[in-house]
Amino acid sequence: MNDKFEQIMDLSVNYLTSYGINVVGAMITLIVGYIIAGWLSRITDRAVGKSDKIDPAFHQIPGKIVRIIILVFTLIAVLNRFGVETTSLIAVLGAAGLAIGLALQGTLSNVAAGVMLLVFRPFTVGDAVKLNGDVYIIDSLGFFLCKGHLPDGPKVFLPNSKIWGHTIINLSVTDKDIRRIDEGYGIAYGDNIDTALTILKQIAADEPRILAEPAPLIKVEQLGDSSVNILFRVWTIREDWWATKLDLIQRCKEGLEAGGCSIPFPQRDVYIHQIDNNNIK
Repeated sequence: MNDKFEQIMDLSVNYLTSYGINVVGAMITLIVGYIIAGWLSRITDRAVGKSDKIDPAFHQIPGKIVRIIILVFTLIAVLNRFGVETTSLIAVLGAAGLAIGLALQGTLSNVAAGVMLLVFRPFTVGDAVKLNGDVYIIDSLGFFLCKGHLPDGPKVFLPNSKIWGHTIINLSVTDKDIRRIDEGYGIAYGDNIDTALTILKQIAADEPRILAEPAPLIKVEQLGDSSVNILFRVWTIREDWWATKLDLIQRCKEGLEAGGCSIPFPQRDVYIHQIDNNNIK
């Protein structure tokens, strides 16, 4: 009887010893993993916070992702100490992640595109952006979509995947912060070309918003069907582009007309041939 009791006690001691070691090891693993997760999360937050390319609203998200990943691996390590088949668990988690990814394919593509937009920042809040021929004013950026409005007011919600997958033209950012104005003016074939060129060059010289460099280019561009077409190409700073463009259109037309040049309408010459039916046999 004493021998059986001693055997039971020995088994109990061995079991408690090995199990206790695993429990202590698991607790130490959890504590260390928790500390490391918090430490790396703070480092990531500080590194991301120093970047001007990422919107401040998203500065803490990378740190949280790092924290979750480390805690997941810590939990797997703890389960492995107690003999749990973590390989099968990882396979199940991977399969579940794949299924979720396929189900949320469209949403995840928007998230991926949102990350790229936030990292590379092709535009910021308040910029005028041209996408597929349409112009939008950006109001806010997000992981799933960007909010904006059309120049005439209506609100627009742009999925990130529809933005990142196309050519983005940022009208609010130009090379050297200047922008070119291209206009064409047609005069009649009977008008004096030198007179028209002199008038347009004087208008460009009198406009203070037109830059001296790059120099204005005002020359005959084309001999059209109904007119001699003159190219009027000048540069202005980006902020003055729209107002200057509208003012020049009016002033150039009025200047050409005041100088005796006419702006002809498209015309065609029609010749009518009359056939004498009496001569037809």
